[in-house]
Amino acid sequence: MTRPQASPPVTQSSRGPALFRSEFWRVWVLGALLPVYLITTFGATLARVDGESMDPTLQSRDLLLLLKYPRWLHAWHLSGNYLHYGDLVIFKAPADSPYAFETLYGFRHRPYNVKRVVGLAGDQLEIRDGQLIRNGRVVAEAYISGGYMNAQPKLTVPPGKIWVLGDNRRLGSSLDSRAYGPVDVRDVAGTANLRLWPRPGNLSGR
Repeated sequence: MTRPQASPPVTQSSRGPALFRSEFWRVWVLGALLPVYLITTFGATLARVDGESMDPTLQSRDLLLLLKYPRWLHAWHLSGNYLHYGDLVIFKAPADSPYAFETLYGFRHRPYNVKRVVGLAGDQLEIRDGQLIRNGRVVAEAYISGGYMNAQPKLTVPPGKIWVLGDNRRLGSSLDSRAYGPVDVRDVAGTANLRLWPRPGNLSGR
């Protein structure tokens, strides 16, 4: 009769790689990276301003808090419309617009923009004598720069869209809905009414 051979003892070195892999996934991926991904995708993240289209409200390198969760609650039909007049929004310009894409380091991509909501679905908008007119009334805009806007015939914002303008109303200073038309609500990443740096404060025009 032969005796069964004893299994070789498991040494620390033989367990090491497997143990390292399991701890890596548990600690770093599930414990750290996954929560960060979920928060920045569905909750909130930071956004840095680049350009002068929102002058005098925003300057290049200003740091904003981008709130994403209202957008997702709306997309999941858990809340009503979360966008309001005067909100600052971060969005992508309509894909069929010649202004929707840019090339950076040889890569063509569709960048995000920051502008202010001035029209919601169903609104009638017009620019006359340098003033924004919404539903027949002149909109008081204390946040804009001095300058002159080209006249714009009366239009109606389609369902599921918003109309956005930069606060910098000097001619040629802002590419916004005057150039590429209404923005699809689905292309809006969220609202960014709160500046964190360098002068913290609420920037909403409401």
